[in-house]
Amino acid sequence: MEKRYKTVGRRKSAIAKVIIAPGNGNITINGKYFEDYVQNNPKLIKIIQAPLILLEMEKSFNIKIHSLGGGLSGQSDAIKLGIARALYVIVETESQRKLKINGLLTRNPLCKERRKYGLKKARKAPQFSKR
Repeated sequence: MEKRYKTVGRRKSAIAKVIIAPGNGNITINGKYFEDYVQNNPKLIKIIQAPLILLEMEKSFNIKIHSLGGGLSGQSDAIKLGIARALYVIVETESQRKLKINGLLTRNPLCKERRKYGLKKARKAPQFSKR
């Protein structure tokens, strides 16, 4: 039986559950081929494949992803983090160092700021009038 690794990646309100196993390079997101899922957007395709390209393992693993919440951009960043975390467990120390140096193991903490009472948005205040 082949070894499978499960990890989770998060970004904003997007969550990606990643299952990675040895294979021939197939990537599926929610049952669809990943390029179709991100609507053939080259920027998002590059983001998702970043950890695999960095370690030159594009054709080494089959990756199955269940992604929910957020938009396509947030989901693709969550997927990137999930794939990088799974590869970190699989590969040897030199490749682990590559992933860490290139910032692929760091979660991006930026989220939408909540709206405060008395304001129109998170920081936008109503127009000030002296008289």
